[in-house]
Amino acid sequence: MSNSGEHELGKSLPIRLMEQVQGSYRKTTLLQKRVRELVRGQRPLFETRLHDPIAIALEEMSRGLIELVPEEDQDPA
Repeated sequence: MSNSGEHELGKSLPIRLMEQVQGSYRKTTLLQKRVRELVRGQRPLFETRLHDPIAIALEEMSRGLIELVPEEDQDPA
């Protein structure tokens, strides 16, 4: 399976983050929340060899696999 975004033409993770988030508070919040979930043991939503939770969350966001849900709409964990 090809993970095209994982090595996006050799761009560093900080550069890819800046390009993807573009100063958006909503996107930053989404990434922070997903990184916390991954650090706490949730599995990536796509098949990957990446281990960096930030890189995984960024790839999930770029693939449209995650979205920000208001707190009141979430199921209690």
